[in-house]
Amino acid sequence: MKKITSALLAAAAAVSSITFAAPCADSFGAELTSVTEVTAPAAAKTAYEGANPVISRGVPAYSGKSDSASMGNDEHYFTSWSASSGDYLAYDLSGVPQEQRRKVLAAWYNLSSYDALGQYVSRSAEPEDYTIEINKAAGGSCPESGWEVVETVTGNGYSSRQHIVDMEGYNWIRMNVTKALGDRVTLNLDIHDVSEGVFDSWIFFGDSITAGGMVNAYGTSFANYVNRIDSRFFPAQENGGIGGITSKDGKENIDRWLSTCNAHFVSIAYGTNDCWGNPDNAQSYYSNTKYMIDAVLKAGKVPVLPKIPSSTNKDVGPNTGYYNAMIDKLYEEYGDKLVHGPDFDALFKEYPEGLSSDGVHPSSEGYEAMKKLWAETAYENVYKKIGAQTPSGYVKGDVNDDGEANAADLVLLSKFLLGDKSAKLKSWQAGDLCDDGRLDTFDLAALRKLIIEQGESATSARTNV
Repeated sequence: MKKITSALLAAAAAVSSITFAAPCADSFGAELTSVTEVTAPAAAKTAYEGANPVISRGVPAYSGKSDSASMGNDEHYFTSWSASSGDYLAYDLSGVPQEQRRKVLAAWYNLSSYDALGQYVSRSAEPEDYTIEINKAAGGSCPESGWEVVETVTGNGYSSRQHIVDMEGYNWIRMNVTKALGDRVTLNLDIHDVSEGVFDSWIFFGDSITAGGMVNAYGTSFANYVNRIDSRFFPAQENGGIGGITSKDGKENIDRWLSTCNAHFVSIAYGTNDCWGNPDNAQSYYSNTKYMIDAVLKAGKVPVLPKIPSSTNKDVGPNTGYYNAMIDKLYEEYGDKLVHGPDFDALFKEYPEGLSSDGVHPSSEGYEAMKKLWAETAYENVYKKIGAQTPSGYVKGDVNDDGEANAADLVLLSKFLLGDKSAKLKSWQAGDLCDDGRLDTFDLAALRKLIIEQGESATSARTNV
């Protein structure tokens, strides 16, 4: 360990002859006297703004038994790949530039209820056992051999999942379903570029209003509305709505849901069933929702909380105000840690004709208004600010993406800043220790300081043992 620490300090000292100007400056002292700045590659800057574009739309698609492979990656989610168990859906990504598929997010969607909870469960043709596989073969015809399993799922009970896959050096990806509910599988599969981190990825937990509103197969989806506002973005969006459940159900299941969830933004939209005929349950709703927010934060994700929709139903409408007051309380308590979702209370007070005959659930027009408001609110409260966030799954200073910040990262970043074209940063954002949206020698100084502190901390820990 002493040799490792010495190596870290030596590597840090190797760049100490570079001089810098004020910082990230106050942290590093008077030695910082001039500045060298290297503009980040355009691709990295785009990713840093949060875009995780779909790269699989319309690429060559193959299936072993089914003739519907191309329906799994077309622009329509009301069409799907449909096959029997023991079949696969494979995409040839060789035509996608390699820098846009070093790391990908594979998101699949089925129209069943998200989970087998509540009294209105509807499940059909879900994949239960499957693998995500990649292949180095050249593009052109679907390879019969050479597939490498990167993730195995058994006993799946959800209607959608997201998988992060390292594809550097690979051209093909496929989902191989060995067992499905009812012996048939129906789904859409999108592949997103997440080479610079997972940003634009969402899951929407909630009750039947969420289930009806956030389905991407009918009307205009949340993702499409976002894309209309800003064409750089097309979010992965899972519909975690389940009919008939309350915030209590959400609290009891949120940890299990998050344990397999790769979404970055997590919406928590319960309350209508909590307040239905029950004006005195607001404190329990508050406690349950607070638990879920804390669980999302603990998982390293971003919680999003919308207002409960107003209602013309006599058993619901008079009570929503008590519960929305709890949401205001949570907004105040969590500050910037909690993203404000759409104000559905105001929406349906101004647009009561958007509710169906029960006065609770939106009509088809009402659901469209909800999705549009979701996109508009998300754009204001998330997309305009998303560049300031650190990507999911990265360690500060770990520019070579090996899981830790060390001397190798210091050498690599130094070479990159000196213009060495062989110096390829796998994680541009991890090197931006000053959080100013650019890479320069201030970040190099910050990394050097971080590594020295880590070495001192390790030495102290050994001394105290």
